[in-house]
Amino acid sequence: MTDNITGKVIVITGASSGMGEATARDLAAKGAKVALGARRQDRLDTIGQEIEAAGGEAVALATDVTKREEVRRWSPRPRTRSAAWT
Repeated sequence: MTDNITGKVIVITGASSGMGEATARDLAAKGAKVALGARRQDRLDTIGQEIEAAGGEAVALATDVTKREEVRRWSPRPRTRSAAWT
């Protein structure tokens, strides 16, 4: 069985800790481009930098999923590095 995620963009909410963080790190290590969302921008920035230092691709945007306007900022794609991911 192969993981067919190399190069795919995956948005992960709750990415600043716990299962969300672990999922982001795992998928990035497998070649996915991860878009990290959570309320704690400082944690997202650190995790994104660590993913990139390990050779992965990540963008981070503080997002409270209980606020519709914050979730809409992710559509149609993250605001940063979007040119590299088209």
